[in-house]
Amino acid sequence: MKCIRFHEHGGPEVLRVEDCDPGKPACGEVQLRHSAVGVNYIDVYDRTGLYPGELPSGVGREAAGVVIALGSNVRGLRVGARVAYVDSKPGAYCDVRNVPAERLVKVPRDISDEQAAAIMLKGLTARALLRRTYRVRRGDVLLVHAAAGGVGVILTQWAKALGATVIGVVGSEAKAELARRHGCRHVLIRGRDELVESVRKLTRGAGVAAVYDSVGRDTFMTSLDCLRPLGLMISYGNASGPPPPISPLELAKRGSLYLTRPTLISYIARRADLDAAVRELFSAVRAGVVRVKIGQRYPLAEAAAAHRDLEARRTTGSTVLIP
Repeated sequence: MKCIRFHEHGGPEVLRVEDCDPGKPACGEVQLRHSAVGVNYIDVYDRTGLYPGELPSGVGREAAGVVIALGSNVRGLRVGARVAYVDSKPGAYCDVRNVPAERLVKVPRDISDEQAAAIMLKGLTARALLRRTYRVRRGDVLLVHAAAGGVGVILTQWAKALGATVIGVVGSEAKAELARRHGCRHVLIRGRDELVESVRKLTRGAGVAAVYDSVGRDTFMTSLDCLRPLGLMISYGNASGPPPPISPLELAKRGSLYLTRPTLISYIARRADLDAAVRELFSAVRAGVVRVKIGQRYPLAEAAAAHRDLEARRTTGSTVLIP
């Protein structure tokens, strides 16, 4: 059995293909044979040490596959069942893994393994951002950075379905067209369009109700300037590096703004919350509200290439590894 691990923090070159033996599943665990593994920017944070952990370490937080063995005290699952998960601990870049049964969800027949692997982290993140971090209402105007990325493509479609007007920010004209097809009424291109001026013009000077910013350092202060008074700044990623420290006075002088830094795991820590979130997400996919765009597929052994393309912003939609 193969897995991707790293023994030191660094660039994509630190990712190694290694032989791994997960052993038998422990009490409360299930052994899965992965059929698809999701790639996310949090994997880059783990690899570079932005999110420090013990070394050596595995990589990856979401995957889908088939149950091949059950540990003791596992109820409600059987060998052969199709399941998916998102985990707080890295280690999904592998072909076989033992996972706590309480974190697994069954995959409906009309959702493919690749789709499930692509939406457990990204789709549940989008759902949390739209339904709980800021509960989007019809008529809201929202600003979404990285609108052609994995979370962005899901977020913009869902926001449009909820009745919001979405202003997307992307890195190229090709990505702009993708963003338009997935729910953005207006698209701004980073480096070409002046963000604050453009947003003020599009909103007739009012600003947006909420900003969804996964970029971090390069966009943080500009994003604040795009908000309406009492607007919400949602910083949920660090693709360009962590945002700078900020004085609360910066929020006050821009109109008593709100600032939050959510993480998905906080929203699905309880099993009941996970189940409710997954039901809503799968229903949105099955109803066509959310169309899952898998822009890239790589063999598991080429995980380093997937990371290079992700960091170079050469990817669109979701990326999956195929064991």
